[in-house]
Amino acid sequence: MKRDLISITDYSKDEYLRIMKLAAEFEANPNQDLLQGKVVASLFFEPSTRTRLSFETAISRLGGRIIGIADPGSSSTSKGETLHDTIKMVSNYADLIVMRHPLEGAARYAAEVSPVPVINAGDGANQHPTQTLLDMYSIKKTQGTLDNLNIFMVGDLKYGRTVHSLLMAMSEFENPIFNFIAPPELQMPQEYKMFLREKGIRFFEHREFTDIISEADIIYMTRVQKERFSDPMEYEQVKNVYILRNAMLKNTKPNMRILHPLPRVNEIHTDVDQNEKAYYFTQARNGVFTREAIISHSMNLK
Repeated sequence: MKRDLISITDYSKDEYLRIMKLAAEFEANPNQDLLQGKVVASLFFEPSTRTRLSFETAISRLGGRIIGIADPGSSSTSKGETLHDTIKMVSNYADLIVMRHPLEGAARYAAEVSPVPVINAGDGANQHPTQTLLDMYSIKKTQGTLDNLNIFMVGDLKYGRTVHSLLMAMSEFENPIFNFIAPPELQMPQEYKMFLREKGIRFFEHREFTDIISEADIIYMTRVQKERFSDPMEYEQVKNVYILRNAMLKNTKPNMRILHPLPRVNEIHTDVDQNEKAYYFTQARNGVFTREAIISHSMNLK
């Protein structure tokens, strides 16, 4: 059976926990020749630094070879080749496809067309399941559990695919509480709030969070994504609406950690970087181990 990972809901709670376990094993021993003789296609139709490089590092540490597209302008898509034909063609060459695409639903379509497994590395504002799994691994490492956590999601909750996926995955665990902090223009979409209501999960919406920050176990900061705005003026109005500063962390819980999918712009001041509660750079490092786990799981290697 072909094991695609397109949406975070493609995995069960048991699979989330299995990925966490495998990621810990890869962190302890990252270099394993499980992909010896295998080729992985890295297709990035949208700019990426951490996701592309951490996937390619994971493939290299597993002993695999990488082919791919990092610049769509240098591929046949610039000549008008359809996604259907690109995926059909690339699946002749590779044992696994990792794909990022600006269009929502592109990864699901690629999985339907491809005879080899497809891993979604982000499709528009829709889903980013591998980021979610590394976020969960980071949360579990820092909190010792995925249950009974108060998670603050701050910034761009409308277009931020990472918060959409994380919300859905964490809802599988015991008694989460979500606090959504966003301006009116960037609030969590209704379908995700309905999803939480149907599951009986508590969530609260705020414009500010300085007076409640002491309640947080995880503060998940997000960048206001300029590339998702059709109106530049709308972006200018909200781009610096939240800036987390070191002084704001004074009365936070000892276990509280700050996550961010990166890149950051202004939403976390550099004075936070030296605080022991800043976890975003280690979070990015965790991406390698988690993606090794996802690749191994997708290809039935572990």
